[in-house]
Amino acid sequence: MKILCTSVDSLPVNLPPDEQAFSFFKPAGREGVGNIANKWKRLLKRKGFAPDASTWDFVQFCLAVCAADLACPRATSADGWTRVIELTVGLHEPMRWVGFEEHLAKMLKLLTGDYWTLHFVAGGEAPPAGTVTVVPHDCVCLLSGGLDSLVGGIDLVSQARRPVFVSQLAHDDSRRQVSYAARLGGANAHWQWSHGINFPGAREPSTRARSLAFYAFAVLAASRIAGDRVQVFVPENGFICINPPLVPGRVSSLSTKTTHPQFIAMMQELLDGLGVGVALELPYRFKTKGQMLQECRNQPLLEELASDTTSCGRFRTYNRTHCGRCVPCMIRKGAFYAWGPDRDRTNYVHDSLAEADKSSGPDDAMAAALAVLTVEERGLDRFLGATLGFAATDERSSYRRVLSDGLAEVEAVLRGDGVL
Repeated sequence: MKILCTSVDSLPVNLPPDEQAFSFFKPAGREGVGNIANKWKRLLKRKGFAPDASTWDFVQFCLAVCAADLACPRATSADGWTRVIELTVGLHEPMRWVGFEEHLAKMLKLLTGDYWTLHFVAGGEAPPAGTVTVVPHDCVCLLSGGLDSLVGGIDLVSQARRPVFVSQLAHDDSRRQVSYAARLGGANAHWQWSHGINFPGAREPSTRARSLAFYAFAVLAASRIAGDRVQVFVPENGFICINPPLVPGRVSSLSTKTTHPQFIAMMQELLDGLGVGVALELPYRFKTKGQMLQECRNQPLLEELASDTTSCGRFRTYNRTHCGRCVPCMIRKGAFYAWGPDRDRTNYVHDSLAEADKSSGPDDAMAAALAVLTVEERGLDRFLGATLGFAATDERSSYRRVLSDGLAEVEAVLRGDGVL
C-alpha cells in the first residue's frame, strides 16, 4: 500500500494507480486525491501561529501517518490485520529527517502493528507565518473529554499551573472538551482542532495512529509558550498506558499503544533529535484510574463533572451512551467502585456485566475474567509475560504494581456483578 502526502504544488502530474495521494491544507482539485486539514494553515496564521520548521514538519508527518492509517484497509492485508505501508511525506526541511527512517518505522510498528517504509522528500507546506505572540500559559495538557484528562487538568490547575488545553475534535466529546476547558482555564485556554482527512474509497476503522494528530496538535500549541522545553502532559492511568493483553489473542497492536511509555519515549527521542523543545510527561503512569480519582486535588469539582466524562470504546455504536461492558467501561466502573460507587452516575446500557450478553465483537468481560483467573492460578508475572520488557529496572516494580492494582479494580466489578 503506497501513500503520498505533499503540498498541492508538489503533486506529480501523473499518479501511479496503486498510490493514494493527499494534499496538505487545501484541495488539489484532482479526482482521486485526498485532502488533509483543509484551510487549517490559514486559520493558524490568523490565530498568530508561526512555528519553526522542525515543529511544523512534525505536524505534517503526524497528519500524513494518520492519513495513511485511514486509507489502508486492514481487510485487504494477508492476515486481515497487518499492513505493509510505504509512506512518502513532503516536508519543508526534509533533510533534517534523514536518518530517522528506521527509528520511525519501529515507532509506528509499535503503535499500529504494521510494517512501515518511510520516505521524506521536498514539497511540504511552509509553516504558517502568523504574528508571533506568546500566550500566558506555562504548559500544555491534552483534553479528550475523558475521565483521566479531566483529572489531569484539575490537578494542574490546583497546583497553580497555567495549562493551555488541546483537544482533537470528536463528534461525541467536543462539547465536553469546551466545557471542561472553560471551567479549568477559561475560554482562551483551549485549542480544539481536527485532522480533517478526506479521500475517496473505504476507510479503515481501527485508527491505531489517530493519536498522532493529538500529539501534533499538542506540540504545535507548545510553540506558542515561552521556554526552552515546554511540558506537554498526557494524563492517562498506568493500566491503560501499558494496556496489557487480557488474553493471548490481544497481543501487539490488538491492544492499543497510544500512551504506552515505550511509544512516548520513542517519540520524545524523535522530538529531541529534531530540536523540538517539548518534554512529554506521563504523570499518572504509576497510578490506576481509581487512584487518580481518589487523589485528585479538587474532589468537589471532580465529583460534579466525573460522571459526564466519556470512557466507552463503543460510545458511538451505543448511540452516545456507555455500553458498560467494554474494557474501558469496566476500568471506569472499577475506578468509581474504588472511589465510591455512589459517585458513579454514568448511564450504562449494561449496568451489570452478568446481564451483558455478548452481541458482537470481543467478549471483554470474559477476557477480563480469564485474566483475573490466570493471575490467581499462575501468578501476576506469568500473566504479564514479557509485557514489562520495555521498563527500566528501577521502574519495573512500579509498573508491576499499577498493573496488579488496576486488574484488582476490574476484578472488584466482576465479582460485584457475579461474573466471578
